[in-house]
Amino acid sequence: MNKIVKNAEEAIAEIKNNATIMLGGFGLCGIPENSIKALAESDIAGLVCISNNAGVDDFGLGLLLKKHQIKKMISSYVGENSEFERQLLSGELEVDLIPQGTLAERIRAGGAGIPAFYVPAGYGTEVAEGKEVREFNGKMHLLEYGLTADFAIVKAKYGDAYGNLIYNETANNFNNMMAMAGKITIAEVEELVPAGELNPNHIHTPGIFVQKIFQGIDYEKRIEFITTRD
Repeated sequence: MNKIVKNAEEAIAEIKNNATIMLGGFGLCGIPENSIKALAESDIAGLVCISNNAGVDDFGLGLLLKKHQIKKMISSYVGENSEFERQLLSGELEVDLIPQGTLAERIRAGGAGIPAFYVPAGYGTEVAEGKEVREFNGKMHLLEYGLTADFAIVKAKYGDAYGNLIYNETANNFNNMMAMAGKITIAEVEELVPAGELNPNHIHTPGIFVQKIFQGIDYEKRIEFITTRD
C-alpha cells in the first residue's frame, strides 16, 4: 500500500519514448513542476502530451517543447508560449486543439470508463471535420471519444502514503480528472503525510487511482504574466 518514491526522477523512471502522458494544471496553476523538470532533464522524446496548455517558453511544458521532446500536443490553448505557437505554425509539432470544455469532458469520460459522448461545441467549425454528427432535441452534436494516457502526472497540496490527494482550491482544475484517466498515475505533493492524517471528507482523489507519490521541492508557482498599475 505504500506508494511513496524518493523524488521526481524515480517517479518518472518508467516513462519511455513515445509515451502518452497527461499533465495537470491550468496555465501554470497546479502544474507538476518537479516532474516536468525531471522529464526535461531526461532523454525521453516523442511524447504525446495531453494538457490544457503548454506553459510558457521557459517554464512548465515549455521546457519540453524547447528540447523538442514533444511530438504532439492535445490541448486547448496556445496562450503565452511563443515556442508552442512557432512549432505549431511551422509544422514541427502536431497539435490537436480541442475546445476546453470538450477536453475536460473527454478526460473525465476516459477516467470514468465512458468510451464516447455527444457534445454541441464545435459543430459547424473545423473542429467537426471527420466527426460523426447527430441531432438531439433540434440541436446538432459531435461524437467525441474519451481520453486516457499511459501516464497521468498530477500535483496536489497534500497527499499520504496511500496516494490520497487534496488539491489547493482552484489548483484542482484538470488534476483530479487526469488522476483517474492515467494507466499509471504519478502524484507530486507539497506536503506528504502519514496514512490516516487526511480527513476522508476532504479527499479529492482517492488513493486507488494513484500508483506513485512523492513530496516535491522548491515550488516556484510562477504566474504567466503580471499586470500592474502606478
